[in-house]
Amino acid sequence: MNFRKICDGVHWCGAIDWDRRLFDALVPLPDGTSYNAYLVQGTDKTALLDGVDEAKLDILFDNLKDVPKIDYIVSHHAEQDHSGAIPALMERYPEARVIASVPGKKFLIDLLAIPDDRVTAVKDGETLELGGKTLRFLSTPWVHWPETMSSYLVEDRILFSCDFFGSHLATSELYAKEHFRVYRGAKLYYAQIMMPYAKQVAKNLEKVSGLDIRIIAPSHGPLYDKPEIVMEAWRDWVSGAPKNLAVIPYVSMHNSTRIMAERLGNALIRNGVSVLRYDLTTVNLSELAMALVDASTILLGSPAVLNGIHPLATYAASLVNALKPKAKYAGLFGSYGWGSKVFDNPEGLFPNLSIELLPPVLCKGLPREDTLQALDALAATIAEKHAAIA
Repeated sequence: MNFRKICDGVHWCGAIDWDRRLFDALVPLPDGTSYNAYLVQGTDKTALLDGVDEAKLDILFDNLKDVPKIDYIVSHHAEQDHSGAIPALMERYPEARVIASVPGKKFLIDLLAIPDDRVTAVKDGETLELGGKTLRFLSTPWVHWPETMSSYLVEDRILFSCDFFGSHLATSELYAKEHFRVYRGAKLYYAQIMMPYAKQVAKNLEKVSGLDIRIIAPSHGPLYDKPEIVMEAWRDWVSGAPKNLAVIPYVSMHNSTRIMAERLGNALIRNGVSVLRYDLTTVNLSELAMALVDASTILLGSPAVLNGIHPLATYAASLVNALKPKAKYAGLFGSYGWGSKVFDNPEGLFPNLSIELLPPVLCKGLPREDTLQALDALAATIAEKHAAIA
């Protein structure tokens, strides 16, 4: 049994998934993850906050084997890694009522076939009295689904934040202690899951900032007993100005685009711009996503292939477009063999971004001196624009 005390009447009872390496058949999990469930026991009633992924149901049941009665199952978010265990929990605790946000109730009915009469919908600010323990429900939509809510345990000043402030990180530590590893895990999580909803995340950050929070207890990763550390990091990722950083994802078939990427990166460094360069044939896309959080400029390198840019470059552009980073500038560079019209519509690569497109730098075959000089000039232009941001 893994039943870990947070404070009197409040315990972590979730599951650590050390071995999972892919989420949503899309998101890499280099450090595994956890599914955090919390038991809050008042003098009158007991509430279980979230469940676990159905694959770890046996661990949750083992953790709860000495808990004879649960009165409420709080679903902060209907996605299956949080709520997939709820149908089985309802069978084990037939008197328990499920608590969800107003839109969350419909999600649970649609996704998990939970009976309508077993779910109570709560509005923003409503409370649930457990006897010396008061849960206040907070509507925190789009972190990262529209129905998501959080809970604030008033007496113990604990924010149960669901995916908000989460991280995909398997660790035996209950609280965040391995600062670099935890920060990296939290930033990867924000980049891959939350960055597309930055405006909504900013509103929710402002909302919870008004609370007196002693502990942040998310649904993935470690808890924070120094909550301002993670809150300040999220404020920077969401609302801070982009950094003096250029990100260069590229792919090269016959070495020409690689030479251009190297020349461009070196010229940027000489001009005082930080650079992160990624070969798209080998990069872990989580790394690219995390770099986009801070980038001011995105420079995509590709050769022409099959009357278009390389498929890996197309995928990278799709990722950038979906994540909607706060970058201010973007550019395209690459080489071609017999036709350059494939590069005629750079605007079409990033329709979701509010960015200034820089003039592309293209060459036929190997880059010659005029191309190299054009890359140097592009680097100088980017450095000037970054200086204006600062």
